[in-house]
Amino acid sequence: MNRILIKNAKIVNEGSIFEGDVLIENDLIVEVADSISLKTSDCIVIDAEGNYLMPGAIDDQVHFREPGLTHKGDIESESRAAVAGGITSFIEQPNTVPNAVTQEILEEKYQIAAVKSFANYSFMMGATNDNLEEVLKTNPRNVAGIKIFLGSSTGNMLVDNEATLEKIFSSTPMLIAVHCEDEATIKNNLALFKEQYGDDVPVTAHHLIRSAEACYISSSKAVALAKKTGARLHIFHLSTAKEMELFTNKIALEDKKITAEVCVHHLWFTDEDYKTKGNFIKWNPAVKTAEDRKELWKALNDGRIDVIATDHAPHTKEEKSQSYLNAPSGGPLVQHAVVAMFEAHHQGKISVEKIVEKMCHNPAKIFKIEKRGFVKEGYFADLVIVNPSLPWSVKSENILSKCGWSPFENFTFKSRITHTFVNGELVYNNFKVKDVRNGKRLLFDR
Repeated sequence: MNRILIKNAKIVNEGSIFEGDVLIENDLIVEVADSISLKTSDCIVIDAEGNYLMPGAIDDQVHFREPGLTHKGDIESESRAAVAGGITSFIEQPNTVPNAVTQEILEEKYQIAAVKSFANYSFMMGATNDNLEEVLKTNPRNVAGIKIFLGSSTGNMLVDNEATLEKIFSSTPMLIAVHCEDEATIKNNLALFKEQYGDDVPVTAHHLIRSAEACYISSSKAVALAKKTGARLHIFHLSTAKEMELFTNKIALEDKKITAEVCVHHLWFTDEDYKTKGNFIKWNPAVKTAEDRKELWKALNDGRIDVIATDHAPHTKEEKSQSYLNAPSGGPLVQHAVVAMFEAHHQGKISVEKIVEKMCHNPAKIFKIEKRGFVKEGYFADLVIVNPSLPWSVKSENILSKCGWSPFENFTFKSRITHTFVNGELVYNNFKVKDVRNGKRLLFDR
């Protein structure tokens, strides 16, 4: 029997922090108590005094690039980076190559992850203008949800047929996750900048091309459609102050039919950073203004935004070093997301309890993930120990994503993840990932 006792930890769970011990047996948490006494010969003991013990983070939006784009990243490399960053479960998006828009292609991704993933995994089924029949075959028990691109961020997955959209929204009982940017607005904005700059449009125009208006037009339409059809809608990577009026904190999360997510980069960077970071902070939706960032933080803390995620989407340095119009959007974030939020905690922007609520509890609740996201007896032992005052710097040599760079490169974080457990196995310990792929397919209580 694999038995691990974590002692003297500051356990963060369900809005409180208390000092105590946690006993892991095989893949489960079997006891959480003020003090647990066992013979040291019966178990491995880890003294976590002064450190936080939290559930492993659940990242509901990543792009791990396999199959078809594995020169940028793959399930093995990116899940390794995820566990080093305290993310123990991920939900991956369908715009790989080929796009996961049939049940057969979707299942192939699960088969790859079963062999290669360090973290627990789920993959979303992709919707297109003409695959409703395939979408409706999706099993709600072992697939996270349906993904719709309402703006053609990557690949050819734009769903712009109004009748199809309404049909998907009204006929699937599953959670529908959407990328919201209005394609026509973006095209018009781009044409204006091309008129002015030709092919040398500067990256500083990115947030004006993929504008706040483009986001609001699309997300407000999605919210209206969800209200009309009764669909269960989850809006990914919100980036603007204006969109915050679309969401409520007046009802409990469990009763919300429309939920909202913000990503680490929209909470961290602003349009001012394009001058120094260039394409390396080029994301879709774009990083917007300081005022937008301020309102995102406000909505996150007051409960209008429910989840913090990454939209981890690696590209090579060579791809990112092209001109603005040619450089792809996206960047690697799974390894640094949790410590970035602890950095925000040190800056007084968010409590540790709120970090755990938004990165662990709420993704589990929203997707109805079975037995994960909490420090509870009977739950899977996906756990992370965070030392809040052990500084370290992000350098190319400690970046684990295959692309080999990070928007946080050369930044010194005050907090460090020291241990990550996936299904009871210590898979990461102080900059070393153990060569154990212990991830399991996520199951959903629905």
